[in-house]
Amino acid sequence: MPVIRAVSLVLAHVPSLVRLGSKPLRVLREVEQPIEYLRPHLRDWNAARAYAPNQVFIGNVGVDELAARPTPWHRHPIAGAQRFGPDGEIMPEDEFLGLLATCDGFDLLALTGEVADRARSTLDAHPVVGRESGRPAVPAGVGTAVLNERIARHRAVPLVGVDGRLLGAMLPGHEEDDTLTGQVLLENLACKATAALALRHLLARPGAIAATDVRYVINCGEEAVGDRYQRGGGNVAKAVAEWAGCARATGSDVKAFCSGPMHALMLAGALVRSAMFDDVVVVAGGSLAKLGMKFQGHVKHAMPIVEDVLAGFAVHVARDDGVSPVLRLDAIGRHEVASGSAPLAVMKALYSEPLERVGLTLLDVDRFSLELHNPEATEPAGSGNVPLNNYRTLASLAVVEKLITREGIDDFVRTRGMPGFSPTQGHIASAIPYLGHARRGLTEGGLTRTMFAGKGSLFLGRMTQLPDGLSLVLERNGARPSTA
Repeated sequence: MPVIRAVSLVLAHVPSLVRLGSKPLRVLREVEQPIEYLRPHLRDWNAARAYAPNQVFIGNVGVDELAARPTPWHRHPIAGAQRFGPDGEIMPEDEFLGLLATCDGFDLLALTGEVADRARSTLDAHPVVGRESGRPAVPAGVGTAVLNERIARHRAVPLVGVDGRLLGAMLPGHEEDDTLTGQVLLENLACKATAALALRHLLARPGAIAATDVRYVINCGEEAVGDRYQRGGGNVAKAVAEWAGCARATGSDVKAFCSGPMHALMLAGALVRSAMFDDVVVVAGGSLAKLGMKFQGHVKHAMPIVEDVLAGFAVHVARDDGVSPVLRLDAIGRHEVASGSAPLAVMKALYSEPLERVGLTLLDVDRFSLELHNPEATEPAGSGNVPLNNYRTLASLAVVEKLITREGIDDFVRTRGMPGFSPTQGHIASAIPYLGHARRGLTEGGLTRTMFAGKGSLFLGRMTQLPDGLSLVLERNGARPSTA
């Protein structure tokens, strides 16, 4: 069986880009001074770093510790919170703008001289993406007058700081191609940069695979990179591999809305199991379009906009090393065309059926990782607590299957579930953020088996009314029971 050899998860704090999220961009057209309107609700980096869900995301705080912390989390920061964690980091905006510029191979993103110089000095000293990592240099900045001319003449997208200062501008890739506007290209570039940062963290792990030994990369981010003739036909995986120095790698993108990471991990495992490749890396970057998606609820409740970070992850899937958690390809749960959309039917297809296939039940799984959307982002907007609702549905399935009593639902949710702590960027939130915690628990802690599931809203593309879903089982190496 293939194994999960390494995991990295990163966040980039980007308050100045919140207004360029799809929802804020549309809503704030009706606001006379959008930057001033948002400013009271935008956090600085210290607040974002000390925010408990963000610390869980990079591995510094456990999910049970988060569940025990007082709420609301934004009013109870973690004292002494660190930038770096076992799984990655929370990068400040100034550095991330420089990282964006290093990922731009067509000189379409320009930063002011001050921003470029500051980013260059900090990035060059960065322990993972410093100059010795081989990444491209941060380009020289340009003057404000030049940026204003580009904005006026070429419909470039201005990057404006929380304090109202012009930070830079993103040119379109073509004057007449709606898929290469500055806005779309900035979204694509943000996806590439966060995925690239996560990959560099993965490659910097002690004992990690060398960049030149990576042979196949799968990207499962949501951005549809392309041009007007082949919208979504691009290959972010190859772009990220190039930037990270994986010179011998090839790769491709997998698209399945929020289910993308689960499909990508399954395919990576299959490639390793088939001996096509010994090592496959799955990556995904954050979704700029989803920044501030629920911001109106946050403004209404006079709280910080917690959807102010871009996320990225990278996972190394490899041949069995006798230590790393096993990815059980014989226990893949799948939402088939005929599965329907009733909640219990979906849960049965994703959880009960694959476990039963290998002689297990829901009670043989220590932790389930579902859609881990941070409820502090969704509840103020009226979207409810997504993870809690899903865990209760899963517990109801355990009741139906006579594994627990109805009175045991709360205990099932508490012991086998977890609070949501992920940014609301669908493909990121769908199960993946727990992967670093699960790997530690399955190798160093008391976990025997975990299950991950992602559900996808295929109907959003208006090509089918169907939903989607895929689940995977990760197991402590050597703990495999006999199959049914």
